[in-house]
Amino acid sequence: MEPIKLSKTNFNEVVAAATKPVLIDFYATWCGPCKMVSPVIDKISREHDEYVVCKVDVDQERELAYQFGISSIPALFVLKGGEIVNRAVGARSEADILAMLNV
Repeated sequence: MEPIKLSKTNFNEVVAAATKPVLIDFYATWCGPCKMVSPVIDKISREHDEYVVCKVDVDQERELAYQFGISSIPALFVLKGGEIVNRAVGARSEADILAMLNV
């Protein structure tokens, strides 16, 4: 499954309703490190249906970026039960991201 594109419109529907851990990738299309992480996020989304994987384009969804206090990208957040349980800024390997999800 491809990552879900999050917006302020569908955020509560997707995140609040999730019974699985949620991974959110905050990115921008012009960001070099974001382009490095994007294929990893896509791979995790396709291969791990035990997670809900989402992406937020910070240029299109400034309100969500502000809500999460995004000042650097890529920024990865893991939510369980609607609460942030882990976060990281900067490019991360697949192993690092999976470790974040298994908190």
